[in-house]
Amino acid sequence: MEKNPHPITIKHVTDSEKLEVINNEFAEGFAYIHKYNRSVTFFGSARSHSDDIFYKKAEHLAGRVAKELTDYVVVTGGGPGIMEAANKGAYEAGGKSVGFTIKLPHEQKDNKYLTGKVDFDFFFSRKTIMSFAAEAYIFFPGGFGTFDELFEVLTLVQTGKIERVPIVLVGKEYWQPLDDLIKKEMLEHHKTIEEEDMHLYVITDDEDEIFEIIKNAPIRN
Repeated sequence: MEKNPHPITIKHVTDSEKLEVINNEFAEGFAYIHKYNRSVTFFGSARSHSDDIFYKKAEHLAGRVAKELTDYVVVTGGGPGIMEAANKGAYEAGGKSVGFTIKLPHEQKDNKYLTGKVDFDFFFSRKTIMSFAAEAYIFFPGGFGTFDELFEVLTLVQTGKIERVPIVLVGKEYWQPLDDLIKKEMLEHHKTIEEEDMHLYVITDDEDEIFEIIKNAPIRN
């Protein structure tokens, strides 16, 4: 789906026009993802370069998914960095490589490894489609946007708004301090989460383990 190359500017549209765009984004996004039986979504920094270890890990894992799990489509935000790496891995392996893209003042530019895409004007509608779409979510190190997407999915699972879905955090050195914070402050000190919430995600660098998690993930409704 190709939309207007000049995204809407909030200042210059009415509420009814914004609602129309939002409704269309939801409808087109859900219709698009329903074309595929299974999908795995990759998240991570848009600033990672091709010589970055996590870029290489994302590329290799996505390529393996495309080669060995041919009923899967690899989904990303369609931009540079980790998104590009995952799309590249799937694309060069002959698989389906999809981007849910959004135009930003900096960083975000569609990568060249997409076999299909859906363009969004609004972050929240894009994030909703990505949160409800996949059989598994793979998070590589990233910035504010990656953390936003991670806690969105964790919250949806924790509150039962979506069914239990595998959430994998790749990079122990990066994610372990966050895990320690969640356990020490949220669980033990402030008691803002339950013990079972610590099991909503897995932290690992083992590609074989990640691949088996993706392979064995149940198909979502």
